[in-house]
Amino acid sequence: MIDKYIIIKGARVHNLKNIDVNIPRNKLIVITGVSGSGKSSLAFDTLYAEGQRRYIESLSSYARNFLGSMKKPDVDKIEGISPAISIDQRKAISNPRSTVGTMTEVLDYLRLLYARVGKPHCHQCGDLISSQTNREIFDRILRNFKGSIIILGPIVQSKKGEHYGALQEIKKNGYVRVRVDSIIYTADQATELTLEQNKEHSIEIIIDELMVNDRQRLKDSLAIALRIGKGSLIISSHNKDTKFNTRFSCQTCDISLPELKPRLFSFNSPFGSCEHCTGLGEKLEIDPELIIPNLNLTIAEGAIAPQMRSFNKIGKQSSTYKQLTDLASKYNFSLDVSVRELSKEAIAKILYGDDDFSGVIKSLEKKYLKTSSDWTRQEIEQYMVTKICSHCAGKRLRPEALAVTFADHSIDQLTSMSIENLRKFFKGLSKKDLTVISEPIILEIINRSDLLIKVGLSYLTLSRKTSTLSGGEAQRIKLSIQIGSKLTGVLYVLDEPSIGLHPKDHEKLIKTLFKLRDFANTVIIVEHDIATIKSCDWIIDIGPGAGKYGGEVIFEGTLDQLKRADTLTAKYLSGKLKVGEGKKSNIANPKFLTIKGASENNLKNIDVSIPTSQFVCITGVSGSGKSSLMNDILAKALLKKFYHAKEEPGKHKEIIGTELFNKVVLVDQSPIGKNSRSNPATYTGIFLYIRELFSKTRLAKTRNYTTGLFSFNVDGGRCKKCEGQGEIKIEMYFMPDVYIDCAECNGKRYNDDILEVLYKGKNISEVLNMTVEEAGEFFKETSGLNEKLKTLKEVGLSYIQLGQPAPSLSGGEAQRVKLSTELSRKSYGKTLYILDEPTTGLHLDDISRLIKVIRKLTDKGNTVVSIEHNTDFIRCADWVIDLGPEGGDKGGEIVAEGRPEDIKKVKRSYTGRYL
Repeated sequence: MIDKYIIIKGARVHNLKNIDVNIPRNKLIVITGVSGSGKSSLAFDTLYAEGQRRYIESLSSYARNFLGSMKKPDVDKIEGISPAISIDQRKAISNPRSTVGTMTEVLDYLRLLYARVGKPHCHQCGDLISSQTNREIFDRILRNFKGSIIILGPIVQSKKGEHYGALQEIKKNGYVRVRVDSIIYTADQATELTLEQNKEHSIEIIIDELMVNDRQRLKDSLAIALRIGKGSLIISSHNKDTKFNTRFSCQTCDISLPELKPRLFSFNSPFGSCEHCTGLGEKLEIDPELIIPNLNLTIAEGAIAPQMRSFNKIGKQSSTYKQLTDLASKYNFSLDVSVRELSKEAIAKILYGDDDFSGVIKSLEKKYLKTSSDWTRQEIEQYMVTKICSHCAGKRLRPEALAVTFADHSIDQLTSMSIENLRKFFKGLSKKDLTVISEPIILEIINRSDLLIKVGLSYLTLSRKTSTLSGGEAQRIKLSIQIGSKLTGVLYVLDEPSIGLHPKDHEKLIKTLFKLRDFANTVIIVEHDIATIKSCDWIIDIGPGAGKYGGEVIFEGTLDQLKRADTLTAKYLSGKLKVGEGKKSNIANPKFLTIKGASENNLKNIDVSIPTSQFVCITGVSGSGKSSLMNDILAKALLKKFYHAKEEPGKHKEIIGTELFNKVVLVDQSPIGKNSRSNPATYTGIFLYIRELFSKTRLAKTRNYTTGLFSFNVDGGRCKKCEGQGEIKIEMYFMPDVYIDCAECNGKRYNDDILEVLYKGKNISEVLNMTVEEAGEFFKETSGLNEKLKTLKEVGLSYIQLGQPAPSLSGGEAQRVKLSTELSRKSYGKTLYILDEPTTGLHLDDISRLIKVIRKLTDKGNTVVSIEHNTDFIRCADWVIDLGPEGGDKGGEIVAEGRPEDIKKVKRSYTGRYL
């Protein structure tokens, strides 16, 4: 039987109630049910966890010493389980150096292509560069250098290792001096060096030190250096190195280009990255508007914000003020008139200085780079914003790399194309570009592009940062990588792959999942999407409720069998129940918040009017411009206006109607914290109430325990070994990191003394392990705390634990924690709520609850604007703005706007078709 089924007996992980279930192998299986019913407990915490544990158990005892032991899921028996791979919806790598190109490895193939068949051009004049001869190098050195020079032959260039053999070989061949990492040694001294194996090193043989006018000696030494350096040499003059090679140089500009290697096209390598932004494409720069925030003040009154404190402390005796006084006298302007009245030239001199005065901004930049004080750096960062690097224009690479072309395109032009356009570019190449070398590389790029298009990501660009991807986009990239690997006999566990996907692209996704299954794999999906459920081979419904009311298998079988079942999922599937039925807002003449000339990313200079005091949905296919409009323009502009946020809004002309609001709340899917110390209790403020209650107990008063000792974020009461995290992180390197319970406190976070303090018979660790519903009963007499717990219930989070680590929350759960926090605050009816796919992770029944919460907000006069794809949710909106018609370059327009019933009539709208 185990060759046909994965057999689970007695699963009791989290809220699972000792369930038995047989999962057919090599099928596409959906696990569904209301939020918190136990779907993820079965799929991830039982099946995937056991698959991963058994894999680690199969390794040698030596390897297991480094990995630690993984806890066995609370289950009697699992038979027939395959090696498991998890593809979850957590955000991709948040490293600013990680892009779609690096994550999918398409960029690696592009780098190889440009290194092998790219045509180098001079980055100054644009001329095609050809290789240079020994004679040309000799002539250039005579022209450009005077006096004494050192000629070096490079042996090792920025490569990791001890290089002991190379140093021994240098000595053996009779060379007297060698330069290692910019320091000159004798050959004997160099052989005694112990170089760090994991650090990059450079080794050059010193061929000669001579006067440039000694022509014959220069010519002979150059020939030796080029032979040793395999076509490359270094001239050192006045402690400055100039590299030459017989490969590429521009005769007009008299500059050499480095050898074309894949690392030249990598922004993660010092050889390829822009030296000004180190390959990040952006820099922290001091913003003049933050330096002088109030133009109505005079310099003497303290208009220069960083200097205000020093002026107030020591009056006008500070050295900076004296320098400014001298500057004003020199350029004939006054420090006693408002900055608004000063000329642009005078302000420029104050900020950027002259030969005698370095300027306020330059002084701060110098201080920021030199200081070793974190406090000083944080103070200066108040006046800094992240801006696109002015030297590489955000392209991340050095000019020499950007000047290399293939088919008349530089590498940055290709990485800024959408995946769909990139595929068209390579498909449309002429025969002269398809050489023996380039053809296999291009074929691999096309194949990987095809996979990304099939999972509905045709609109992404390779240069897009992975930190800006939604959970669903990141998951679909991982999915495309797995399909490309063509593994068989694997158990894949996916977490709502339909997130962030317009119904138009669902069919592509489902076909992709079937392709994964057809490689003889078992594919298990935790999913709420009706279209996905209808397409699957087998359905398991977990319920009937959330938390302690769930954890049972209430249905398993085919779609036809489910339609006849009596479960919540079945009722919504058959149409017996519908989402969000009820009264809509009906304001005859609403006021509008209008965004004029929105042109960020792919938005095509559009004007968008949002009716206030209503529930508004921004819809459109993936990549149509919804996030650019709402998050990049509207949210950032209003956060800057209301809260003086530093992030610059996206391109637009103006926003009309901001006076209609006194508050803006952005509720997105970003995590509520980066580590396990962040949790719903700390984020919502519930933890403060709990700590105060424990500090007021008799034992706590006797022992003089303050509220601070009950925090796991400060020393005193927390476990010293895990520092209050309750778990130890084990880096797996070749697999996702694994977290195991701390052996000292057994995951309780606190030391034994603190755990002895009880409130109503429970210690603080036991309280943090309670679900929201359990805590509601436990603290029903504590009014402020109970109100916060009620709002968590209202948004469908009754099942999460108060102390559940932030990294374990899905994007949708994190968003609803934020929403509940905002709901628990007083609202005066002039708040704009911006939501980003709030239905993520919600069952249709939970979506009905969420709509009731939204209605409460709009009934008080607030405005709720939500980016959304879920058609059941969109139907309940008062107003819909549909962007498109397609994604990427073909999107960015308003396709339709009006009530949901109006959108249905617009033939050009994909959203209208699915409504």
